[in-house]
Amino acid sequence: MKIALVHDWLVNLGGAERVIIALHEIFPEAPVYTLFYDRKFTSRYFPKARIKTSFLQKIPGIAKLHPWFKILMPMAAESFDLGGFDLVISSSHEFSHGILSKPGTRHIAYYHSPSRLIWDRAHAWLDDFKKRNGAGFKVFLIMAGQHFLRLWDYPAAKRPDIAVANSWHVVERIKKYYGREARVIYPPVKVPGESNSALTRFANYFLIVSQLYPHKNIDLVVEAFKKMPELNLVVLGRGPERKKLLKAAKGFKNINFLGFVPDEKIGDYYQNCRGYIISNEEDFGISPVEAMFFGKPVLAHRSGGAKETVSEGITGKFFDGLDPESLARAVRSFNEEISAGRYDPEKIKKHAEKFGLENFKKEILDIIGSLAYTYTKKASPYESR
Repeated sequence: MKIALVHDWLVNLGGAERVIIALHEIFPEAPVYTLFYDRKFTSRYFPKARIKTSFLQKIPGIAKLHPWFKILMPMAAESFDLGGFDLVISSSHEFSHGILSKPGTRHIAYYHSPSRLIWDRAHAWLDDFKKRNGAGFKVFLIMAGQHFLRLWDYPAAKRPDIAVANSWHVVERIKKYYGREARVIYPPVKVPGESNSALTRFANYFLIVSQLYPHKNIDLVVEAFKKMPELNLVVLGRGPERKKLLKAAKGFKNINFLGFVPDEKIGDYYQNCRGYIISNEEDFGISPVEAMFFGKPVLAHRSGGAKETVSEGITGKFFDGLDPESLARAVRSFNEEISAGRYDPEKIKKHAEKFGLENFKKEILDIIGSLAYTYTKKASPYESR
């Protein structure tokens, strides 16, 4: 069976990129089609892959400028000629599910989410843009672009033969915005490397591993920890909010932003933290599950994929209020529970195992097997003539 993999773009390491990396481990001979990529990223995570790009790759600086080229991405996704493959698996958080495949090519779309830019976060994204840039003609152009992309995206979502979501939370979004059913296969979570470093620079700290975007609510956590100088916060990751967050945390020695940390070192930070914090609605949320693999409890906002990965009272607890005071109270309570030994690390690790790579691989292969069986059983109406 000839298989191709498709992903929106390969620039930074996030949950969606970890899925396409896992898919390529399962199907190492499959070429990876992507709208554009950053060579440093692919050299590190796809050193032996055959990578095929769209015309967007020719645009200078596309890896950084791509938010301004969203309007071209549907056309770029449709430009891939995938007719020579028996099966295409798209890993989509934006537009790669809209690829064109011939009748003989089966298409499984793995959805991280329908594009949040044009669906559930369309207005929030626009409001954030207005705050940073003011109202004007650019806002009108963005609204027009969002409208056009929705007109393309809805029928494009009907193209895959099977829709798979990374959580039941995303299943509901697919049903609402695309009007189709999807099944769930949880993303694969690989245990990061650990060297058991003492990390003497930090003690008594809570951890966040996240790309630094406005909707991640890292600013909320910063404000909460300003009220708790006795507890430390360590944030790993990079993104457009970094400068703003550093400014907000200036003068508070208990709040530390360490930038990007590679997988071979990140295990140290999981191993030595008191617990993990997730302060936003995640589609699934791989990093909190990584923390659980180290036996660390998770404090999560009661929303999104966290409601499927965090077992309250066993692997962590939830908080509801999205304000610094509510979060600070929740962190203090969480810290007291950890000190009292409420959370059993072995039970947390056992819970995390169901999100492992082997389960993901088995479910992907099962769905491919069922798809092949379905189509071989269907007889052509011309066969009996």
